[in-house]
Amino acid sequence: VAGAAAFAPAANSRASSSALNLAVGETAPDFALVDQNGKTVKRSSFKKPLVVYFYPADSTPGCTVQATEFNEQIKDIRKTYGADVVGISGQDVESKQKFATELGLDFSILADENDEVRKSFKVPKAAFGLFPGRVTYVLDKNGECISIYDNLADAAGHIDAAKDALEEVKAAA
Repeated sequence: VAGAAAFAPAANSRASSSALNLAVGETAPDFALVDQNGKTVKRSSFKKPLVVYFYPADSTPGCTVQATEFNEQIKDIRKTYGADVVGISGQDVESKQKFATELGLDFSILADENDEVRKSFKVPKAAFGLFPGRVTYVLDKNGECISIYDNLADAAGHIDAAKDALEEVKAAA
C-alpha cells in the first residue's frame, strides 16, 4: 500500500529523536549535577560505559529496592564491565545524603531538583502521568545510548537489563 507510510508516526524512526525518550543510537545530553557527597558529577567526564538510571523518589519502597540492587552489583559492574552507575531523581542533595547513608550506597545519586536532566533525556512519566518515570539508560564510553529499560513496577529488573546491555558492549569491544 503506497500511501500507508504517510500515516506512520514519525517518532518511530530510529534516526529521529522520540518525543518520549532519548533513543538508542543518540548521544545522551551532557549534565552536571551534585551527588550525595556534594561532588559535581558530569556525564561527559565519564570515558567508560555509564548506567544512568532515573527513579521517582528517594526512600520509597521501589526506589530503595532498585538502589540496593545496583549497590549490590556495583563492584561487579565496575570490575567486569569497566562501567559506572549514577542514579538521578528530583529531590535535593540533603535527601540524597539521607538516602545514600540509609543504604550505604557506593555510587553517586544525583539531585536533579528542577528535573532539567530528566526533561533533557525526555524520560516519560509513569502511571498515567502521575509519577516521574523509572527508566534506565546504558551509555557507551562515548555517551551514546545503547539500551533503554523503562519499567516503573520492576525496580529490580533494571539491574539485569543494564548488565545485559553492558555484556553486549564488552562482547563488541
